[in-house]
Amino acid sequence: MWGSVILLVVGLVVLALAADQFVLGASRLAHQMNVPTVVMGALILGFGTSAPEFVVSTWAARQGEVNLGLGNIVGSNVANLTLVLGVAAFIRPIAVPAGTLRRGFLSLGGVLIFAALAQNDVTTGQGLVLLAVFVMSMVLMVRLRTGEETPLPIIPESKRSLSPWLRAGAGLLGTMAAAQVVVGASTDLIETLNLSGGFVGFSMVALGTSLPELVTVGAAARRNETGLILGNLLGSNLFNSLAVGAGLFLAGPGTLSDVFMQTRGVLAMVAVAALALLLMATGRMVGRREGAILLVAYFGVLAYLGFNAAVA
Repeated sequence: MWGSVILLVVGLVVLALAADQFVLGASRLAHQMNVPTVVMGALILGFGTSAPEFVVSTWAARQGEVNLGLGNIVGSNVANLTLVLGVAAFIRPIAVPAGTLRRGFLSLGGVLIFAALAQNDVTTGQGLVLLAVFVMSMVLMVRLRTGEETPLPIIPESKRSLSPWLRAGAGLLGTMAAAQVVVGASTDLIETLNLSGGFVGFSMVALGTSLPELVTVGAAARRNETGLILGNLLGSNLFNSLAVGAGLFLAGPGTLSDVFMQTRGVLAMVAVAALALLLMATGRMVGRREGAILLVAYFGVLAYLGFNAAVA
């Protein structure tokens, strides 16, 4: 057990360092390419920080653990728009431009489509539908007109500074590798404590695969890159619901036996997505008050679904 604890601590340290470099590289890339940072967040951070969810859920489905993969997607989406966004709001209040709000509705739409398909048996056809919707959603995510301006990099580049592509790429790889170490160590600890696989899927695995979002968003908040924060979370939830959902359905067609997670768990995911969008639209600002509401929602949902998943 102590070996898992050491791996967990080391993984978290590497994760924090890699995510910070990832944010800096992505910010400079957005500046050089003259695109809004919220778009960069959706495309690069959304994909990169959701890679652990994709790997874990697809692998679980291939091993016949479709319920574990479903719990990972539900838990990750819940954590993104409650725990992660709430923590970011406490670090620095987040303004919500009109374009970002439209992307929020697009993200909610992806969550609703996944929720509807998850009520049935997992089939290859549904996986293809999710994949097609994902491609269309990402095109819309980029093409939506916004009023954000691309900010200058927070830290000036020097002649000896790493290339933004190299910095972002190395940060992405480090974040993904460290996330896998954290997830593996967390899972070992839970299994050592004789907890059920369902609880591991929703709580520890989902929380572990959401750590890249948490650390990356925290770094972005410290650097005042609020466009990266919202772009990352909205893009990540689109990726989780559609791309990770497609991987889950394509890798492991079959029957979902965890009816509680399939119904009430998925419903809680939709409710959290709607709550976060409502808070974004109210006053166009996610401040500490909204952050407190999101954190309370996270721990409430975690206690409710986690307990029932463990019992199941």
